[in-house]
Amino acid sequence: MRVLGIDPGSRITGFGVIEINNGRLQYVTSGCIKMKDQDLPARLKTIFESVSEVIDSAGAEFLAIEDVFVSRNARSAIVLGQARGAAISAGVNRGLPVGEYTALQIKKSVVGYGQADKTQVQHMVRSILALDGVPQQDAADALACAICHSHTLEHRLGMGIKKQLKAKS
Repeated sequence: MRVLGIDPGSRITGFGVIEINNGRLQYVTSGCIKMKDQDLPARLKTIFESVSEVIDSAGAEFLAIEDVFVSRNARSAIVLGQARGAAISAGVNRGLPVGEYTALQIKKSVVGYGQADKTQVQHMVRSILALDGVPQQDAADALACAICHSHTLEHRLGMGIKKQLKAKS
């Protein structure tokens, strides 16, 4: 099973694909979708098209995405929500089930501590996936999201949902 993790952003959207093979996680690909200095609709189109391309080229079967974190700036949260929507739409358009996780859930799943900083996430992603180097922050966050989703899938499989997932194949 291949999981595409997404760390959404209106300027930089991180992506990372992992494969779950007999309970082992393997790195497939990762990177960043960097938007040019364009208006928001053009950036959303770039996100949609780029995520669609990653899904197709990497053979992703699941999409996991970080949920919106609302801080003081409502406008930023709205723009981030739109970037998430473009990525989710690309996954749904390709028939992928979507899992949504808060930053706290992702960090807790990967680092074991929900308040971990970005360097801790990068370090654990590198360790879990046995990477030669440290991935860029947005790509590491996306890979962490995919790892978090893989833990959720493993839990569901352990609960007897394996047959349901195979029936969809």
